[in-house]
Amino acid sequence: MGIWDRLRHELIDIIEFLDDSNDTLVHRFERFQNEIKNGAQLTVRPGQVAVLINEGQIADVYEPGMHRLETSNMPILSTLKGWKYGFNSPFKVEVLFVNTTQITDQKWGTKNAVPLSDPRFGMFEIRAFGTYSIKVNDAPRFIKEIVGTDGNFTAEEITGQLRSLVVTRCTDAIAETELPVEKYASNLNEISQDVHGRMSLDFDKYGLELSTFLVENISMPEEIKKEIFELSRLDSKVDLDKLAKLKTAKAIEKAAENEGMAGGGMGMGMGFAMANQMGQQFSQQQQSDGASSAGTPPPPPPALLFHVVINGEQQGPYDMNAIKSMISNQQISKNTLVWRNGMESWSEAGTVSELSGAFGSVPPPLPPQ
Repeated sequence: MGIWDRLRHELIDIIEFLDDSNDTLVHRFERFQNEIKNGAQLTVRPGQVAVLINEGQIADVYEPGMHRLETSNMPILSTLKGWKYGFNSPFKVEVLFVNTTQITDQKWGTKNAVPLSDPRFGMFEIRAFGTYSIKVNDAPRFIKEIVGTDGNFTAEEITGQLRSLVVTRCTDAIAETELPVEKYASNLNEISQDVHGRMSLDFDKYGLELSTFLVENISMPEEIKKEIFELSRLDSKVDLDKLAKLKTAKAIEKAAENEGMAGGGMGMGMGFAMANQMGQQFSQQQQSDGASSAGTPPPPPPALLFHVVINGEQQGPYDMNAIKSMISNQQISKNTLVWRNGMESWSEAGTVSELSGAFGSVPPPLPPQ
């Protein structure tokens, strides 16, 4: 650097930073020996904050606007320097411009397949990917925790660490949702919100705000997808006859297009044979299902069991055949107390509907001789 460049930087009185890339997160304003003229004009544009650092310590932070660097508007730096009644120019301090705009369209994705367990499909692997956006919401903390002494810190330098954090939290969230695997695609928004909530505190530790987080896709093996589709057809009570016809039509079309079977005629013939076989199988299945449902007798009614009081003692339980036999032998009369499950209390046998008919068949007592 020439002497005129050094002199120009020592006397500089306008401090600003312009960047059109939207990728730079922190930029150190470079000048010779970090010297700033007393009364210099600091211009902080929208989407920026300026942080003054003195001998490794963070001092004053300036929001967007134009600032004249004097004792009155540098309270922390003035305290660190011991300036009570003004100070001599120039003074040495670092000025870091921090980008506070949204850093959008940050990609994330699982590098390796993530194993999950499902009670119906067993162990299988999934992959997930999406996007997120961040912004610096605490410039001093971000400089302390992430930037350090880097004079030109870009979003690319932190994305690797953030992606690892995102993938870890997202994997945990998916595993803990306890959603059926077929519900993943219809609940991407809910999963995204769950992961966003889990990671907000992690990003805040770095002075960052996780503005948005999106899970765009959760993919799984093709064989699991096929099983899910078949299961959905059964669960939705789809017309099996129509489903059979649809599969038959597809089988015919596929067989007819098979050019490796001595021409389309042979393929067509095999297609019709397959269609006929599939139709017979589905027809037999439906007939057997209908016959089994129509020919199955209803379950037998529960047996009636009665308790009786004979000679002041409770006896039983007896089924209806035993009760009728005891009535015939005159061990039980119409006045005998009986009880069965469902009755509120003991009742005379002659008043119980199930037993009253049995007394009509009992011959009367023999006349006296």
